[in-house]
Amino acid sequence: MTLKQIYFFIFIISSIQITLLAQQSNIVNGRIVEYENEKEIPLAGVNVYWLNSQIGTSTDKNGKFSIERINNQNKLVATYIGYNNDTIIVNSDSIKIVLKKQIIELDDVTVTYHQKGINISNIEPLKLEKINEKEFLKAACCNLSESFETNPSVDVSFNDAITGTKQIQMLGLSGSYILITRENIPDFKGLSSIYGLTYIPGVWINSILLNKGTGSVINGFESISGQIDVQLKKPKDMDRFYLNAYGNADSRFETNLLFKNRSKKYFNNAVFMHFSTNNMRFDKNNDGFMDIPLSKQLNLLNRTDYNNDQGLHFETGIQALYSENTGGQMNFNKLQNKGSDSIWGMHSNNYRIAFWSKLGKTNINKPWRSYGIQFSVLAHKQNSYYGIKIYDGIQRSYYLNVIYQDIIFNTNNKFKTGITLSDDKFYENIDSFNYKRKEYLLGLFYEYSYNYLEKLTFVVGLRADYHFVYGIFITPRIHLKYAILPNLILRSSLGKGLRTSSIFSENISLFASSRQLIIKNYNDNLPYGLKPEVAWNYGINLTYNYTLDYRQGSISIDLYRTDFKEQVVLNLDDSPQKAIISNLEGKSFSNSLQFQIDYELIKRLDVRFAYRLYDVRTTYSGILRKKPLTSKHRFFVNSEYNTINHWKFDLTLNVQGPKRIPNTSSNPSEYQFEEYSPLFCIVNTQVSKSWQEKFDIYLGVENLFNYKQQKIIIAADNPFGKYFDSSLVWGPVFGRNIYFGIRFRIK
Repeated sequence: MTLKQIYFFIFIISSIQITLLAQQSNIVNGRIVEYENEKEIPLAGVNVYWLNSQIGTSTDKNGKFSIERINNQNKLVATYIGYNNDTIIVNSDSIKIVLKKQIIELDDVTVTYHQKGINISNIEPLKLEKINEKEFLKAACCNLSESFETNPSVDVSFNDAITGTKQIQMLGLSGSYILITRENIPDFKGLSSIYGLTYIPGVWINSILLNKGTGSVINGFESISGQIDVQLKKPKDMDRFYLNAYGNADSRFETNLLFKNRSKKYFNNAVFMHFSTNNMRFDKNNDGFMDIPLSKQLNLLNRTDYNNDQGLHFETGIQALYSENTGGQMNFNKLQNKGSDSIWGMHSNNYRIAFWSKLGKTNINKPWRSYGIQFSVLAHKQNSYYGIKIYDGIQRSYYLNVIYQDIIFNTNNKFKTGITLSDDKFYENIDSFNYKRKEYLLGLFYEYSYNYLEKLTFVVGLRADYHFVYGIFITPRIHLKYAILPNLILRSSLGKGLRTSSIFSENISLFASSRQLIIKNYNDNLPYGLKPEVAWNYGINLTYNYTLDYRQGSISIDLYRTDFKEQVVLNLDDSPQKAIISNLEGKSFSNSLQFQIDYELIKRLDVRFAYRLYDVRTTYSGILRKKPLTSKHRFFVNSEYNTINHWKFDLTLNVQGPKRIPNTSSNPSEYQFEEYSPLFCIVNTQVSKSWQEKFDIYLGVENLFNYKQQKIIIAADNPFGKYFDSSLVWGPVFGRNIYFGIRFRIK
């Protein structure tokens, strides 16, 4: 943005804010509470309306509400189940209402609630999909990369045929364009860009918040295609003891143990333990290479929470991890064949330790006023080799985010502001070449939100960051929500994102090939000599919640576009013996359309239908082409049926359309791929049984019909020749996989 555009943007924000504030004299603000043991407790969800009218609202979690005055009426009615109704004469712009509980004797009543695995709030200005534990239990969900198998918004695929790593995509763009946070603290980037998705076991996760498009400026400037925020289980709310054991027919075994210590008055502590291993070799397609890499992972986490009755909250966590992966030819031995030019193998060791803490203080007399501090430290080391190629890396990162939240006159006008400091250092060694990357950052942000009777909400945010290398850059973002009807919600978003591409760790699959890696440098003062990636994202969403035959459902339509102004482009088309990384020279964009229906088709049978259309194009050597290995069409069905005696049956159908494959026409005929992959279908299913919410067993099949990409590795018979390439994966690498597991918990 030019300086003139920045001033214009700030002028528009200020004008809107002043205009809205001028209207507030016509608004009544209030708070509804009860008294228990002489302590004031806010009541959430109280219905408030003007007497003899249909103009009303409800209180938020702090018991607060705002309502517009109407002519010739000054009496407000407050109603709440279990409390006596109250009618108040309003003589000012700010009031407090105290409700008293009803004393009624009732017969025993059994209340049932049909919980959904994915929930979307009608209140939030952003379309946040909250994915909870119920959704995770539909599949094996061994780690974060496998937590989206039943979600049509995220695509999951293999990076290559050797390392066994998976990547995710959203809005047609790779996972590196998604900001992944752990409880709103940036987590996986740099060396953990790909492997990091396996560093959070599925059973550790309480919920995932998924947002398409650019997110809040509070969390930074890096989200371009979306944000995934992982909420781990909290000591206060989790089970006292939780055991999960998993095994499959391909020799993968996994154990998770979670337990919390005895809680004290304000303190809660929990320990998470994970161990997984895969130690058998398979070559079902007879190409001489292991279908699944040998692996092991030891992962430990300790977290402590502190909450007192004065509005102070503090939490801290520390995670230590070791992971090891070995792949390659069936007769490869990591001890005897390291660096061998006759037996091809890969081996990777990752060591990671992360510490984070969060401090928050809320003013108990003015609950809209609070401040928070987020802090994290990370150290990551990777030692690896791929055939005769060596890739080692070290990352050290520090992050600090300070946030202050308050209101302007009343709770309809809220703002958040703060400062961000971060320091990332990367040291990478590719054979005999050393790359150093240091990124220091100081950022300021301001975000203003306006809410009008929960019908109209918009959020305007602006960041100004000084980057040690890139200088000053501005990040504007706008989100709007409008309730056309109480059950028909329109949302739109506009925002800018910027990020540095970690070209080696994000493209780790290139090391599992004989391609010559070529980096076209433009400026030696920039990381890898390349400009940062800059993109604008625009989006619109329409969500309709309905009830049909006493059963609830929803219809959702998403339309997003991402325009890149700068991009780091990986070109695999010029030559199958080269991988060229350069800055964008031309256009690059992504268009995404998704249509989704959720409905309880019959009692206890939930069905989710979705269709997704991508149009993703990038300029390669002057030619605007479709992005390779990305399907244009995807059709998705997920169904879940629960019986009254706690059996559960899940089925997921995933149909992927053809994908463009990078050009291999200059290879010998036996080392060529077709221009496009075929359409294919993957079916996963699982059945589980629960006893009193304490003990579960589950049995599942992934890839039920055993569909596999027939030719996966080019020139597998000559891995040290110039045609060897395992990175052109468009379909399933593994065939049918049967798994079994148990869960045991003590509440």
